[in-house]
Amino acid sequence: MRNLLLALAIASAAMPVAGQTVRSGIDAWQKGDTAGAVAIWRPLAEKGDADAAFNLGQAYRLGKGVSLDLAQAQGWFERAARKGHVDAQSTLGLLLFQNGNRVGGMRWLNAAAEAGEPKSLLMVGTALYNGDGVPADPVTGYAYVSRAAAQGLAPAQATLADMDAVMPLEQRQKGIALAQTMAARKVVAAPPTAKLASKKPVAAKPTVAKPAAMTARPTIVAGGKWRIQLGAFGQRKSAEALFGKLSGKLGGRQAYYVPAGAVIRLQAGPFESRAAASAACANLAPQPCFAVVGP
Repeated sequence: MRNLLLALAIASAAMPVAGQTVRSGIDAWQKGDTAGAVAIWRPLAEKGDADAAFNLGQAYRLGKGVSLDLAQAQGWFERAARKGHVDAQSTLGLLLFQNGNRVGGMRWLNAAAEAGEPKSLLMVGTALYNGDGVPADPVTGYAYVSRAAAQGLAPAQATLADMDAVMPLEQRQKGIALAQTMAARKVVAAPPTAKLASKKPVAAKPTVAKPAAMTARPTIVAGGKWRIQLGAFGQRKSAEALFGKLSGKLGGRQAYYVPAGAVIRLQAGPFESRAAASAACANLAPQPCFAVVGP
């Protein structure tokens, strides 16, 4: 009998726990068992579950339950993004954008923006307004930013206020009409599924909830040619106000107020490399931010 009980114990230990779901992994994560959460999500993700793939990507992005590995994170985000997972599309777009792949980043940000994801709407809208890497289209840019602002995204509300200060009334009216048209044709979202909330386990708006930095905060190197761009404003005082809010996370970097037509672009730096600038952007999420080369 003893041998029989021992054999049953060994067999049951070797079997996967029945009924494990993405939700089970989230419960484990929230209890601090990040390795256990990863062990639950991985087989589900490998079978094509988009929520599990997204969560696994977050684990690799944060280095929790697994070693930090941005290449692995990107791969899992892309698997989920290709299945239409909006949070994955937004996170992947920001990750690519911050790492210098603006074309790839904008592709996924556009996809998430089309689904109404607010951070992506703000990023794409700002790019359209400024003509940063895309043909300038202030009306469509205004429409995107206004949709993000309507969802309560504070940076979008501030950007919209600056647009209101510099854009002609006719353009703003066209932008509002376009935003209403976009919202009207937006497909009704499916019921929520079991995925890590954007604000959790990245517990800090990690892309999502002020995430713990993915890499060590870069040290200041005098003479670095890289900067990060934090937004475009109709009034310098608005740019100064945003820098004041973010300066504590910038490790002593200075602000640059760069005129660009009717707006002022807020940049901060210097950074010794694109990687250092991108790491600083990651530490500021969800603030829209990307690396640029200074003059």
